[in-house]
Amino acid sequence: MSARHILITSAILSAFSTVAIPAELNEIHSTLNDQQTVAVTIYNNNLALVKDQRKVNLNSGLNSLALRDVSAQIRPETALLRSLSHDGSFTTLEQNFDFDLLTPQKLLEKYVGKNVSIVRVNPATGAETSEQAVVLSANNGVVLKIGNRIETGIPGRIIYDDVPDNLRDRPTLVTKLNNKTASMQTVELSYLTGGLGWRADYVAELSPKEDSIDLSGWVTLTNTSGTSYNNAKLQLVAGDVNTVRESYPRPVAIRKNMAMIAEDSAGMAEESLLEYHLYSLERPTTIAENQTKQVALLSASNIPARKELVLRGADYYYGASYGDLGQKMKVGTFIEFDNKEAAKLGMPLPKGIMRVYKKDSQGNAQFVGEDKIDHTPKNETVRLKLGDSFDVTADKKQTDFKALPRPVKGNSLFESAYEIVLKNAKKERVTVVVQEPIPGDWKILKENHISQKATSNTAAWKIEIPAESKTILNYRVQVKY
Repeated sequence: MSARHILITSAILSAFSTVAIPAELNEIHSTLNDQQTVAVTIYNNNLALVKDQRKVNLNSGLNSLALRDVSAQIRPETALLRSLSHDGSFTTLEQNFDFDLLTPQKLLEKYVGKNVSIVRVNPATGAETSEQAVVLSANNGVVLKIGNRIETGIPGRIIYDDVPDNLRDRPTLVTKLNNKTASMQTVELSYLTGGLGWRADYVAELSPKEDSIDLSGWVTLTNTSGTSYNNAKLQLVAGDVNTVRESYPRPVAIRKNMAMIAEDSAGMAEESLLEYHLYSLERPTTIAENQTKQVALLSASNIPARKELVLRGADYYYGASYGDLGQKMKVGTFIEFDNKEAAKLGMPLPKGIMRVYKKDSQGNAQFVGEDKIDHTPKNETVRLKLGDSFDVTADKKQTDFKALPRPVKGNSLFESAYEIVLKNAKKERVTVVVQEPIPGDWKILKENHISQKATSNTAAWKIEIPAESKTILNYRVQVKY
C-alpha cells in the first residue's frame, strides 16, 4: 500500500473515531410538554406530513435525544430534525425509531435468558417468599428455570431489575447528534406518517319543489397513528398525490373504540397547490389519539338543482332477436347542480359521499339517497344518483327484428323495432329521459317522439308522462356492424 493510501485510510478512520457514539450516552428525553407548535398536513391516501416543534436543552458535543410521542406509524426514513433557533448548530449522526412498546408480554420476552425474581404469597399466612429464576422461553406461555427444576406458567409475581433500553412506553425517535455549544434550542422534527386520514362528507337538503338544495360540507378526520396532535395547525390536501407503494410494519395495534367529535367552524380557506387543492383550518384544533373528528368545510344555501328521471337501456339487443326485454323496469332518480359562483357555490369540492335529505309533510328531514363524488373543480357539474323511482316504471319489448342483406363483405346489417311503455303512478306529470346505447353505425328510421343523438352511440328521448297515466315510445333503428 502506498504512503498516500495509508494517509487517506488514516484520515477516514480518524474522522469516524471523532463521531463514535458511546453506548452509555445519557438520553435527553423530550415529551409533548416540550412541544411549542405542531402542524399536520393530511392527504387523501392515508398519508400525513407532521411538523413538530419542541424546545430541548442540548449539551455540547454528543447528544442522544429521545423524542417521545411521535407517530407510531412514522416512516423513519422521512424524518428530518433541524434547529430553528440555532441554524446549523448540530449534525445528525444516527436515528432509531423504537416502536417496541412496553407491555407485560414484551417485557417478559426481553428477559429471555436473564434472571428475574419470583414472588409467591402463602394463601394461609399471607407471607411472601422470593426466589431467583431464569426465563427460558416466553413463546405461547412462559418457561422458567427455578433452582434445579423447570416450571411453566407464572407461579407468582415476576419482578424485573429494570426496563430494557429498547423497550418504550410510547413510540420514540432516538436521534444521535453532535452539537456545537450547550444551549436551549427550538428544534423541528418533520416526517411522513400513516394512520392519519380524512374524507369529505356532504349533507344536502332538497327543497320541497326539488329545484334547489342547501349544502353543508364536513371534513371527517381519523387518527389511528398512536399519538395526539394538540392545538395543531391543520391543512388538508385534496387530489391524487403519487406515492411509492411499500409495506410498512404497523407496530401499534389499533384500538376500535374511537371517540367521535364534531366541531363547527367558519369553514376552511382554500388555495391551489401544484395540481392539487389545499384546505387550511383557520384556527388550531386538537386531533386526539384514536379519535374521529368532524370539522366544517363549507356551507351554501339555495343552490339551483335539477332532478332527472332516466331509463338507461343496453346495446346487446340490437344485433339479435330477443322479444320481451323487461317488465316494471326501474327508472333511475338523479339530482345535479353546478359548482359555480353564480349557483352560490364555486369552491373546489374534495371527493367524498354526498347524502341527500328532503322534508316530509310534517317537516321532518328524511334520507332519500347518497352517492360518491370525485374531486370536482370549480365550474363543473355534480351529478348524484339517489336511487330508483318507485312510481315511475317501464315495460320494454322488441317488436321486430330482421337481418338485411350484407351491404359489403364482412359487414352485417340489422333492422329492429322497439316499444317502451312508460308508466307514471304519481299525481303530477313527470319527464323521463330514455337513453339507448346503440352499437355500430346506426340511424333511426322511424319514431313517434323526437330523439337526439346524445353521443356517437346513444340516442335519447325526453318523454312526458301525464299524472297517473302512461306514454308509449316506439322507434325503429337500422344498425350496421
